[in-house]
Amino acid sequence: MAIKIHSSKIISDLPVEVLSGLGEAKKKVLNKINIKTIEDLLYYFPRRYVDRSIHDQFFLQEGPITLLVKIQSSYLAHGRKSRFIVNCKTIQGNPIILLFFNGIQYYRYALKKDKTYIVSGKLEMFRGTPQMIHPEIEAIDQEDLDNAIHSGGIIPIYSTTEALKKVGLDSRGLRKLIHQAIQKIQKEWIVPELIPENLRKKYQFPSRKDVLIQIHYPDNKESLKIARRVLKYEELFLFGALMHRKKEIRKSFDRELKPLPFGQSKLFETLQKNLPFKLTQGQIDAIKKIIDGCQKEYMSAYLLQGDVGSGKTLVAFACALHYIENGIQVALMAPTEILARQHYNTLTTLPGLLPGVHLDILTAGESKKNKEKTLDRIKRGDSNFIIGTHSLIEDSVTFFNLGLVIIDEQHRFGVNQRELLRKKGRNPDLITMTATPIPRSLCLTIFGDLEPVYLKEKPAGRKPVKTLWLKEKQRKGLYKSIRKYVSQGRQCYIVYPVIEESEKLDLRAATEAYEELKNVIFPDFRVELIHGRMKSDEREKIMQDFRNGKIHILVSTTVIEVGVDVPNATIMVIEHAERFGISQLHQLRGRVGRGSEESFCILMSDSDSETAKERLEAIVNNQDGFELAEIDLRIRGPGELLGIKQHGLPDFKLADFVKDRKLVEISYQDAMENPHLNEFAIKFIQKSFSEGIMVFPN
Repeated sequence: MAIKIHSSKIISDLPVEVLSGLGEAKKKVLNKINIKTIEDLLYYFPRRYVDRSIHDQFFLQEGPITLLVKIQSSYLAHGRKSRFIVNCKTIQGNPIILLFFNGIQYYRYALKKDKTYIVSGKLEMFRGTPQMIHPEIEAIDQEDLDNAIHSGGIIPIYSTTEALKKVGLDSRGLRKLIHQAIQKIQKEWIVPELIPENLRKKYQFPSRKDVLIQIHYPDNKESLKIARRVLKYEELFLFGALMHRKKEIRKSFDRELKPLPFGQSKLFETLQKNLPFKLTQGQIDAIKKIIDGCQKEYMSAYLLQGDVGSGKTLVAFACALHYIENGIQVALMAPTEILARQHYNTLTTLPGLLPGVHLDILTAGESKKNKEKTLDRIKRGDSNFIIGTHSLIEDSVTFFNLGLVIIDEQHRFGVNQRELLRKKGRNPDLITMTATPIPRSLCLTIFGDLEPVYLKEKPAGRKPVKTLWLKEKQRKGLYKSIRKYVSQGRQCYIVYPVIEESEKLDLRAATEAYEELKNVIFPDFRVELIHGRMKSDEREKIMQDFRNGKIHILVSTTVIEVGVDVPNATIMVIEHAERFGISQLHQLRGRVGRGSEESFCILMSDSDSETAKERLEAIVNNQDGFELAEIDLRIRGPGELLGIKQHGLPDFKLADFVKDRKLVEISYQDAMENPHLNEFAIKFIQKSFSEGIMVFPN
């Protein structure tokens, strides 16, 4: 076998095959799980640990314990239940019995007489003799005891796959491999620091070398705790540095369009004068912050967060007017056709929409002829505010001079979709909007490259929506209340989680419920059904009739979750509410309470699940979307809350957005204040975080 030689001694440069006993087969399997260097191997952290500090006292006490035993004899006993009995002696000579009721055939052949084993379990006395029932067992030899790789302290347990096991890299094999690397970094290999020296001193962090040793082979529980905290901080700090770098890179690209300085927009002044209400101070502050920030030579990017009904669309439109007045096109991308049309209808009916503002809509539901005409107007610049769905990022769409991109419900779009639309302009500014407030810890990391703008104030006259959780036995009373309010001229939504009945889901489907509500429960009211499988023109006709008060009760799926604005609708009934997440429930509740009348949100559920109970009680007791977002993060975690793949959420090895929220904020602030990283830190970031997000420029 050829001798492995490598000139560098830095762990990020050393290929994993420099370790002895690592042939081509093992290397290939390790490479498949992205372990290509010694650094990669050392960052393959244990999934858990077992305390195998061997009890070396003569007297044994009942309770959890780890012992070194030698097998004397074994036999199979039959009775009411067969059992395998193994007689052993500890290294101090104490007799002990190991007892197995399950897996008897395996243990009969696996446990050999005169062999030494480490046994861990609960020790109890039975008729004066100590015994363990189904202990954890690991064969041990003198080499193991001498090297203390597999016993004698806190021992790492690693995740393994079938492919790893086939080449001898089970948890035991990985321990040997990683221990070999640890011995090398203690003597000759170099572990460069990634965290700036001033921060290491500030927090009294151990060296990175010592931290990596302790995460695999901790001296004690306290040293393991310290190692975990340092490594959590390291990955959060470096990801924060990446987010900061993304902001800085934007500044290196000059605008190709020079729409600024905007000055005071006459279109915006006219809009304010003609609105039937006054903008809130929060809305005015948000508009000013965005417009002031966009008066730079480089692109700006904002995350506009607002609770339901806070007026995000109006703020975005007000900002857009400044661009339009300067001859610049604006594009607004919404996740659904219903929401896109809602925006279009809202903006076309706004008082003060002056000549010079030319709106167009582009969705998949447009006829071929209309679409071709719209594409032509966009290309020539005749349309200066274009609203659409994913259709906006199709190759056929060419803008004349796109200078502002607005993304609504940004969590419905991936990073790449957002960038595809931006690339159709000449380095345009970006406003992303969300009606699902994002917890601060996620905001600092996932959207750390966007400047946050918060809208927490709701327009004057809006009343809190009264939220009730009802059981099936209360349904008759519910229908009586609906009849009362609809008879008084109000309107009602009834939302279901599925469209059609499914044998797998014991849910009242929207289609089946619609027939009963229309023909049996409310035959004297006009009841209609709307869902995502309908043709776009059919959906739009129903929504228009509902807005105009022609429909009294609208049965729907979550297609009306966001954006739908019908002030006269004051009752929202959510069937099988346990099937919805907190953010969905809050969004659906936001469809009512948009006028001055008292409104109600009824959560129908007989679920006795603890998780469902926690979600439903959170909605009943909280009106604030920002508070609900924190509760949702705690219950579901960031992956389910946002969708890991969609958002480029990094697969952190140790950091937890829920448990480590304080550390997220500290590390992000440190990253902002310490932007200059060494070459090793930059290389680590490129390898760990850049996929699907952004790479550092050369």
